[in-house]
Amino acid sequence: MSVSQLLMAFRAACAPAIFVLACFGFPGPLLASLLVAGFLSDVADGLMARRIERPAPGLRYADTLVDTVFYASAAAAMAIAVPTAFDGAARPLVAFVTIHVSRATFELTKYGRLASYHMWSAQALGVLLAVAMASCLVTGRPNVILTVGLWVGIGNELEGFAASAILPAWRADVPSIVHALGFARR
Repeated sequence: MSVSQLLMAFRAACAPAIFVLACFGFPGPLLASLLVAGFLSDVADGLMARRIERPAPGLRYADTLVDTVFYASAAAAMAIAVPTAFDGAARPLVAFVTIHVSRATFELTKYGRLASYHMWSAQALGVLLAVAMASCLVTGRPNVILTVGLWVGIGNELEGFAASAILPAWRADVPSIVHALGFARR
């Protein structure tokens, strides 16, 4: 197993762990620590994958699935540990989930699998959500960073949706819509 695969496996294990610990009422700072560990494994995995290992598209696809499950589990754990976590963020949360599901449906129909673009906007989203969720878990209060992160997530989902509409075939690692336009012209 490569180091990237081990980091991905660690993040995959963090997903159910953070959720189960939240269900059993473990303290927010412990949950935040697990969230940060998973986030750091995501960052390290991304750096290694791009600079050292040059993973196959299948591994990039698996990374996308693991990231989705990890961050969704962390969000669910946060909602359990801090019931007011999404107060004031209902509209962007519903919009984000709706666009994400619509995009996933489109990609599954067009490509037979989800896109794995690892866009720059997705990286910004990951940082914002990790900071927002960790802060919420530690303080026990919702914060505006989460709402901002959800709006950035909406932008990321729309950018990914546009890339999927433009690209004729599935491909991994499309950093932005500008890159998608360039790939579509080739």
